[in-house]
Amino acid sequence: MTAAALATLKDFAREDAARLGFAALGVADASGNLLASGRLEEFVEKGRHGTMGWMPETLDRRRSPMDLWPGVRSILVLAMNYGPDEDPLEILERPDRGAISVYARHRDYHDVIKGRLKELAGRLVARARQSGLGEHDAKVFVDTAPIMEKPLGELAGLGWQGKHTNLLSRDFGSWLFLGSIFTTLDLPPDEAGDDRCGSCRACLDACPTDAFPAPYQLDARRCISYLTIETKAVIPREFRTAMGNRIYGCDDCLAVCPWNKFAQAASEAKLVAREELKAPKLDQLLGLDDAAFRALFSGSPIKRIGRDKFVSNCLIAAGNSGLSALLAPVVARLGDAAPLVRAMAVWALWRLDRGEALRLSSAALDNEKDETVRSEWHALEEGKV
Repeated sequence: MTAAALATLKDFAREDAARLGFAALGVADASGNLLASGRLEEFVEKGRHGTMGWMPETLDRRRSPMDLWPGVRSILVLAMNYGPDEDPLEILERPDRGAISVYARHRDYHDVIKGRLKELAGRLVARARQSGLGEHDAKVFVDTAPIMEKPLGELAGLGWQGKHTNLLSRDFGSWLFLGSIFTTLDLPPDEAGDDRCGSCRACLDACPTDAFPAPYQLDARRCISYLTIETKAVIPREFRTAMGNRIYGCDDCLAVCPWNKFAQAASEAKLVAREELKAPKLDQLLGLDDAAFRALFSGSPIKRIGRDKFVSNCLIAAGNSGLSALLAPVVARLGDAAPLVRAMAVWALWRLDRGEALRLSSAALDNEKDETVRSEWHALEEGKV
């Protein structure tokens, strides 16, 4: 009777998840070792996590969900589709515009998903009580704890981790947000997903900065998403040209995946791209002050990186544009209050007008106190830009 009741409860959860806008739900046994492949340990051991210090700090806790919550017995992994309604790589051919990763062109997915997970979790434990299964508990997570969501998604049968390390689905391709519900209910688990990448290496070959040392391995220090979002340090010169006009994240490895022939455009209204973020003009972005930045990206994940980091990314895109029309807004940023912005303005100026950059360098060095900015001017004079 209990087994049948648990199976019925799982069916209820799946139906309720669909009602709430989730594309898929799978259940994983909470007792597995999620680091059994050794990939994450190697990632950390080789320093490929870069400045993301929380990765080594939380490594042991990522090993098993039961280390995070000893009472958990089952994990419901839910996926919400955020597929674009157009080719996300087309923007890369428009040098006067900034390319923003598809996931960040709309409302912050954490805000969208978390509330619905809480609603689903509450209804799940209430239905369990009504079904005579007793009192149970549930906790929801969306990037808020050291949880291996992609391996859990594979274990729950939602898909598999592709060679680019992201979760892939036969039904939705690359474009899935993940969230999870940990529960004390012992629900019947789903079969784990099978790796269907085969001999394909489209994602590996598409990476502009060669961030994949081998299939299923990522060096975050070379990844444009890491460089434009995670690290607060100056982006190394060796990667700047390859960034093109990518100003927040990168979709190349996701967009080229052949499994996207099954992908669907997002149906959730809050995950449909805002028109002003599909192809924003670089000249306008370069002029953002802090207040304007916050207003433009209110409710967006982009807001988290701050105005200075974002504008510095836009300056690299401007430098790569080859457009003289962007010279004036670049020169204006040479006097910016933020050293990170001034540093990238120097690089962008050199790329757009070397003569003007050399003409301004001597006076700029006389007045510049920040060593990071000074190093950019010195590199310019030495021809190392």
